[in-house]
Amino acid sequence: MAGTNLISSSSPTVRPRAPRSPVVQAAGAVRAMSWFRPRTSGTAKDFVGPSDGQEEAAKAAILEKSVKGRQHTDLMLRCIILDAEGNVKTISGQFKRSDLCSEHSLNPRDLRKIDSRIPNLVPTILVRRGYILANILHIRALVKADAVILFDSYGSTDSRLHSVFLYHLEHNLKSKTTGMPYEFRALDSILLSVVSALEAEMVFIRNLVGGLLAELEDDIDHDKFKRLLHYARRLTSFQNRARLVQEAIEEVLEQDEDLAAMYLTDQLNNRPRLPSDHEELEVLLETYSKQVEEFVNEAENTQSNVQSTQEIVELILDSNRNALLALDLKVSIYTMGLGMGALVAGLFGMNLTSQLEDTPYAFAAMSVLATAIACLASLAGLRKLSRIQKVGLSASASGDRRATRHRRPWLALPLRRRISE
Repeated sequence: MAGTNLISSSSPTVRPRAPRSPVVQAAGAVRAMSWFRPRTSGTAKDFVGPSDGQEEAAKAAILEKSVKGRQHTDLMLRCIILDAEGNVKTISGQFKRSDLCSEHSLNPRDLRKIDSRIPNLVPTILVRRGYILANILHIRALVKADAVILFDSYGSTDSRLHSVFLYHLEHNLKSKTTGMPYEFRALDSILLSVVSALEAEMVFIRNLVGGLLAELEDDIDHDKFKRLLHYARRLTSFQNRARLVQEAIEEVLEQDEDLAAMYLTDQLNNRPRLPSDHEELEVLLETYSKQVEEFVNEAENTQSNVQSTQEIVELILDSNRNALLALDLKVSIYTMGLGMGALVAGLFGMNLTSQLEDTPYAFAAMSVLATAIACLASLAGLRKLSRIQKVGLSASASGDRRATRHRRPWLALPLRRRISE
């Protein structure tokens, strides 16, 4: 009994494990899947697919992670707030969606356009009662008659671009000599930053593409052609983004009610405007719309140059390939000629009597005959190859004329004259 107590007292205490969360369990199930394990055998029959339970656990983990990433109740937004004087009131402040909506009278569905966790590639300018929402490229801003709220952009890594924009926005909001209201000065800074970003990217891509096209004129290399395809994709992406920015500005310009509703200062001072009274804002938006249109046209011209260069490079590569094929055919034709000449030598090498062994000029005659057969066969093959290579755009027309020339008329001569008359 004492021994039993001694053993039980010296044994370690086993504590019950805490229950794991469903996410951890699902992650363990994902790690336990057979396709995540390194394969040690090369046979296909050794591969074992995941079970139904493991697959369902993996789907549950992915779904729970996606739902947690899109929760709207506790989502925090990081913002920079500028007051009516243009001074930075809050730097990198974190606010709840509900607090922002209640404090600034925002519509919750409008915040989805500027949600930093949900990437949105379509630029939008939303005009609402009392505020303007701008989601263009790297800028996500809420403009009011007496405040500007800047939201952190999703996946943005260019801190210098944001610092330059913030500096210009502060300077523009503090400057009251332009005569424009507060919201127009903020909108001017936003569009100026967007246009500057597009211009910088366009200049960078243009220099890359121009240098590569100049290099391709001297030497066509596989790596250079691969870089050209990469630059073409990048240029297409830039062209699409610039066109979307232009469409967003044009969409606002087409709506007179939205243009009149963007006079937030007049609304705050109870001075409503007519839908047709928006010349100042229309001039501002049209100026930036024309600049973005120039970038779109320049991108289209550069894209056409890239496509023309790609077509020319492909034609040159096809021509080189055809030249190699022609060389291979010429070698085959020469080999055929030599084979036909060697046939004559093979006939006389069968150790059969031909009554020509005693003829003094038989060797010379057979040598000349074999050489002539080889040369004639080679020349015939080369002539046929040259005819095949000389194919032009008017080859079918010349063939039709040749066929018409040799075609015999089936009508009698008097009838042909009547028809011609």
